[in-house]
Amino acid sequence: MTVAKITEISASSDRSFEDAIQLGIERASKTLKNIAGAWVKEQQVTVSGGKITQYRVNLKITFVLED
Repeated sequence: MTVAKITEISASSDRSFEDAIQLGIERASKTLKNIAGAWVKEQQVTVSGGKITQYRVNLKITFVLED
């Protein structure tokens, strides 16, 4: 039997949404073991002077609990 838990995190990047997702997964994997997947719940940008200055994502990370 497999039991998983879901936790929500926020990550940001000045490059792209994809980079923000990657940074979030990399950081979560330092604390959480057995990450099985992630769902991008929200995407947001910060704009300054008519240009995007920051990409932000809210992720739901799924990880399998150990026996």
